[in-house]
Amino acid sequence: MDDKTIVELYWQRDEQAIGETRNKYGRYLYAIALGILHSAPDAEECENDTYLDAWNAMPPHKPSLLKTFLGKITRRISLDRLKRQTADKRGGGEVPLTLEELHECIPDHVTIDEKLREEELTAAIDAFLRTLDDDPRRVFLRRYWYFDSVEAIARRYGYGQSKVKMMLHRTRENLREYLKKEGIFV
Repeated sequence: MDDKTIVELYWQRDEQAIGETRNKYGRYLYAIALGILHSAPDAEECENDTYLDAWNAMPPHKPSLLKTFLGKITRRISLDRLKRQTADKRGGGEVPLTLEELHECIPDHVTIDEKLREEELTAAIDAFLRTLDDDPRRVFLRRYWYFDSVEAIARRYGYGQSKVKMMLHRTRENLREYLKKEGIFV
């Protein structure tokens, strides 16, 4: 079933929408959650929570890119769960490490004014990613969207770990310069 039809099922409040979503995107959503949480039961819960959030979000939202819409929900739910799980025991794991790497470009001390510019930042990062060649973009997204380890990225693309680290470093530097040029977080 195509995405437009699935979205229409949500809008009609037809429970078949959840089954169709699970059939088409369940493995994708589970993989996102598992990459963040490294726990099959937690990943399954986050996947199921995604279906509930999607049900509650449509209507009023009518996403044109259902896969991206669902992926964002799963990622948010998984990161929230991880934050709750690690509230007492900071550090360790791939997610804190990747967030620390990005901290060089995007500070996490967000004021109310900066929160209002979040959409502007998102648009700027999307525009920056469109300027990248395929390989650096894929590596960047695998690291900072899916939270893959450097080792996993190297294996996936047949690179050495040092090459992946260098690509990530250069891309972060380019992102920092791009954001400065755009007047964001100068």
